[in-house]
Amino acid sequence: MTIATIQTIDTPDGAFTILSDAGGRVLASGWTPEAERILGRVRPDARPSSVSRRETDAAAAVLAYYEGELDAIDGVAVSQHGTPRQLAGWDALRRISPGRPLTYAEFAVELGSPSAVRAAASICARNAPALFVPCHRVLRTGGGLGGFAWGLPVKQSLLAREAGVPALLG
Repeated sequence: MTIATIQTIDTPDGAFTILSDAGGRVLASGWTPEAERILGRVRPDARPSSVSRRETDAAAAVLAYYEGELDAIDGVAVSQHGTPRQLAGWDALRRISPGRPLTYAEFAVELGSPSAVRAAASICARNAPALFVPCHRVLRTGGGLGGFAWGLPVKQSLLAREAGVPALLG
């Protein structure tokens, strides 16, 4: 039996929900108040059997991020289950600096597979602990936003915040 904790906090980009395991590692997170939507981001074989609503340690890092400490999310432990390529990709996402987004093609190069642009995009799409593993920092070639599970307005807001664009900060 695996036990997890879930918490929803308010952010300038809307409700943000964090699902953490018993050790405090973030399993999934995103901009929704719906616990089922967050649970749905976790692979079925890795979903907790029991979830309680309590404060998570990761919530303080999210609030600090929104207060301007963009590196506050860097030290939050996460737990993801995937293939070796996915795990390497999620680690690489954590190394992308705020305000310095990559294109999917550049991300594929970072992964050591320059021609694997679709695989790079898939790694971003399957990322469960959004914000803590900053898949929002990967863009289409040419600078287009591309996709984002939590909506393009949230992605645009995060990128603007990280670029220091005061007019878009909330």
